[in-house]
Amino acid sequence: MTVTSTKNGTLRTLKRGMTLLEIVIVLGIIGLILAAGIGSFSGVFSGANDKAARIKINSMKTLLESYKLVGGVYPSESQGLQALVTKPSSAPTPRRWKQQMSELPLDPWQSEYIYKYPGTKDPSTYEIISKGEDGQLGTEDDISSQDPQ
Repeated sequence: MTVTSTKNGTLRTLKRGMTLLEIVIVLGIIGLILAAGIGSFSGVFSGANDKAARIKINSMKTLLESYKLVGGVYPSESQGLQALVTKPSSAPTPRRWKQQMSELPLDPWQSEYIYKYPGTKDPSTYEIISKGEDGQLGTEDDISSQDPQ
């Protein structure tokens, strides 16, 4: 809205507020900036999820080493990571058992981690796998404890 006033004989134009069209244009520009920013950060977030999965896998590797130190053996593939939560009742039973976790974590994409013993890349030890963002086992985005760091 434009108001014209005179003070001491001079003509002044005062502008009060913004028109609806100006507000819509500003909001559109803000929306475009936000969309561009979110698009550029999507790669950062997926990288963060990969890193979080690797950190959790490394944590479970440490717990499996502790399990073997206390019990003398790694869990079998059928016992899986659940052996860190509840004492296995099937062979191979550990000499001694200590609960390592209160519950099994999910990977950053809300899928269960997979335990293989023997591992697929190194059959002399176990393997912990996250199925990655696509949720499919055996695809390029899988994250394995046997991958090079």
